[in-house]
Amino acid sequence: MISVLFRFPKLRTLDMTMLGIIMALGLIADRLTFGTRSIQIGSGFIVVVVASYLYGPIWSATIAGLTDVIGTLISGQVYNVGFTISAIFGALIYGWLLYDKPVRLARVVIAQILIAIFVNLILNTIWISLGSTYQAPTQILILLFDRLIKQIIMTPIQIAIIYTILKSSQFIKIKRKYY
Repeated sequence: MISVLFRFPKLRTLDMTMLGIIMALGLIADRLTFGTRSIQIGSGFIVVVVASYLYGPIWSATIAGLTDVIGTLISGQVYNVGFTISAIFGALIYGWLLYDKPVRLARVVIAQILIAIFVNLILNTIWISLGSTYQAPTQILILLFDRLIKQIIMTPIQIAIIYTILKSSQFIKIKRKYY
């Protein structure tokens, strides 16, 4: 059972090319963020959703992890393996809930809520707080509260964006033509 879950499906040349393009788009989208160090808003999740929907959890997690590492190295920021783990978990969740299944609002909502709570709120808050030289428990609670507010605001917006993209006629045409 485990070997089936973590086996890399075979790819055609077109698939490898598309994954390369998706990875390049991910590198660009991840750089188009704004906000503070602890609260950033960006569009990189869209690329992860598309990769997860088209190629499943294993390939999308691989692309998300590689994109995080390469993007951090290119930007000159300090590398934190925790954020790579978060990127991989997010792609796995999207892949498990969206890959090879009909696009349903309920699936998108469940995926985004799981990512908002476990990846964005819990894991990323841990990585941010561990990266700080000193944080008192009250500072961590303030950080957690700020990030909770961000998730409450951004999760419905992300759900709407994901659902709209996956249900768009252009995306459906592309999927039918190449997959």
